[in-house]
Amino acid sequence: MTAASADVPAAIEGIYRAESRRVFATLVRLLGDFDLAEEALSDAFRAALEQWPRDGVPANPRAWLVSAGRFKAIDGIRRRAKFDPLDDVAEAVESIADETPAPWDAESIEDDRLRLIFTCCHPALAPDAQVALTLREVCGLATEAIAQAFLSPASTLAQRIVRAKAKIRDARIPYQVPSPEELPERLASALRVVYLVFNEGYSASSGQSLLRVDLSAEAIRLGRLLVDLLPEPEAIGMLALMLLQESRRAARASSDGELILLSDQDRALWNRGQIAEGVALVEQALSSRRFGPYTLQAAIAAVHAEAASAAATDWAEIVGLYDVLLRIDPSPVVELNRAVAVAMRDGPAAGLALVEAIHARGDLPDYHLAHAARADFCRRLGRTAEARTSYERAIALARQEPERRFLERRLADLSA
Repeated sequence: MTAASADVPAAIEGIYRAESRRVFATLVRLLGDFDLAEEALSDAFRAALEQWPRDGVPANPRAWLVSAGRFKAIDGIRRRAKFDPLDDVAEAVESIADETPAPWDAESIEDDRLRLIFTCCHPALAPDAQVALTLREVCGLATEAIAQAFLSPASTLAQRIVRAKAKIRDARIPYQVPSPEELPERLASALRVVYLVFNEGYSASSGQSLLRVDLSAEAIRLGRLLVDLLPEPEAIGMLALMLLQESRRAARASSDGELILLSDQDRALWNRGQIAEGVALVEQALSSRRFGPYTLQAAIAAVHAEAASAAATDWAEIVGLYDVLLRIDPSPVVELNRAVAVAMRDGPAAGLALVEAIHARGDLPDYHLAHAARADFCRRLGRTAEARTSYERAIALARQEPERRFLERRLADLSA
């Protein structure tokens, strides 16, 4: 023990911020239940607030908290059994108490965090439940904060999380890292959840604000954790993609919250540290020859990030990267993004032909950016009436206020 000190409460607060989700992940493994682990975590920190000011902070606070939480849970089970006898109390207590070897060494705890991520992102859970459960249990965000970020009632989010936990319990979803055979599919699910969280923070799907810093920061933290625990090329590529996109945050909106296009951004505001880290991670992922869609998107973002100006961007290289991305992960949205790059390389007529081919197939009818791209190409070609129609359609579909205002300004400029 270290000497007791008046600074102990502040130390406990710091330990809570740094260690609580690690301790929680191990308690989930030991206790086999999310709610019981959450209760045990609270009891452990309550015990720390009572004992550490008197006895001093332990040399290994994390181990102390895991041990305290485990024994508090055992005491709780025994106490409840006096009032509500359960046949399996003895078995439950024995399974918790006899956990050997000691479950709180550093390597086991990091494994526990990885187990928790894969449990929360299990494909048996609904996609929205995976996101909510990951933010709640892995990141430790309050239900109210998650609800506010995704513009959902807190009661709806709470029910979603409760149902997800019940699904894990009833379906006996294992709390473990997937086997090598399962890993590609399961890792893809975990990466998808983390990137959904990032994307909601980087470019909110709806509402008054373009950016939600807390969500993108949590996603990058999760991405770093995944890379630390499981350095697969696509995990590295996704982290690179998030860092490269995040590097432009300060330049993406004006002081009054208005959207600024990539071509008009002040590149002096871009975060060069994040760009350097992102580019290095892209190169690392590409060198593995086992990369996928996230790495290719990161490579595209790296070309933008390394260009001295919009005019100096290597659009031919970007189109080539989109060609590869289309082969391994074909989708109408990737086609649309490639069409924009082709228009920058070959002119608006070439881009318009590609976008109209997407519309002719019936793809992306309600995707506002598809109509916005067509409007921009028509505007640049002087086809004003068609541009106006597409702008009006894009405005009607846009759910984010800064994007809607940007499109309305473009429409007004067209009329002027």
